[in-house]
Amino acid sequence: MPTLVSKEAPNFKANSVMPDGSFQELELSSFRGKYVVLFFYPLDFTFVCPTEIIAFSDKIEEFKKRNTEVLGVSIDSHFSHLAWRNTDRKKGGLGEIGYPLVADLNKNISRDYDVLFNDAIAFRGLFLIDKEGIVQHQLINNLPLGRNIDEALRIIDALQHHEQHGEVCPANWEKGKDGMKPGPQESQEYFEKHN
Repeated sequence: MPTLVSKEAPNFKANSVMPDGSFQELELSSFRGKYVVLFFYPLDFTFVCPTEIIAFSDKIEEFKKRNTEVLGVSIDSHFSHLAWRNTDRKKGGLGEIGYPLVADLNKNISRDYDVLFNDAIAFRGLFLIDKEGIVQHQLINNLPLGRNIDEALRIIDALQHHEQHGEVCPANWEKGKDGMKPGPQESQEYFEKHN
């Protein structure tokens, strides 16, 4: 499975269900100037998926504070996305979601991001795309393994910290927490020592 990290994110145009429940054709490249968390999930009306989709929605204001758009993608149609949104959470539905759900009915987006499993459904892929449209982070989980939304936020913070200060972000780095914050010189010495 090739990595997309450091490469331009594959562009797409696709029908989507917007936060207000309307249909709209979205194009990824229209989000240039913002960060994008693009995440894939296997199918509407399944079990792990709503926990992730709702968890992303519950933290949508945290993403917005970071100039970050969230887009969810599955191989279902936009009609299926809408039906799932219109189903009460107590009955296995999503309810209102604060970001678009993108329809990948022809599976081309999943193929382009190399998350398509058995030519059927997508693995749980997550891609952080920077303001220039470059993939800076990717994570792909197998079908039963849900993702940590706080970790997605931490990665955005780390990328933005690096962009603003030129510093690397070591293991377990968190914005605003004391700890190892090596500057460029310390980072160079570390890499020379360990490579």
